[in-house]
Amino acid sequence: MHGNPMPDSYVYVTEEGVTRHYADGSVEALAWEDVVEVRVVAETDSEVLYILLDRDGEGCVVPRSATDSTFLARLRYLPDFDLDRLQLAAEAARDGAVVVWRSPDPPSTLPDLEYD
Repeated sequence: MHGNPMPDSYVYVTEEGVTRHYADGSVEALAWEDVVEVRVVAETDSEVLYILLDRDGEGCVVPRSATDSTFLARLRYLPDFDLDRLQLAAEAARDGAVVVWRSPDPPSTLPDLEYD
C-alpha cells in the first residue's frame, strides 16, 4: 500500500485547548485557561517547538510544523501575547528555551525542562 507514512504525532487546536497525540498512543493536552508560559525551542536546525506550560510545569509540546493559523490565532487570546516576538524567537532559537510569554499572574517558579 502506498501513500503518506503515519506522522509521529498530530496536534488538535480547539477553543478549549491544545492536544498532541503521539504515534505510541501517548497524549499531551493543555487547556488555554491553564497556560502560564510559552517557550520556543530549536530541536534541530529545521524543527522548532512551541512549549505551552501550566503552573506545575506540565504542558504540551507543539512542533511548528504542526501549527496553522488556528493555533497562532488562539495564542493571540493570551493576555498581551506578541506574535512578532514568537516569530523572532522561532527564527533565533538555537540553544535552550526562549520564553516568549508569561501570564500576568505566573507561578513563582517554573522548572527548567530538558529537551531530547
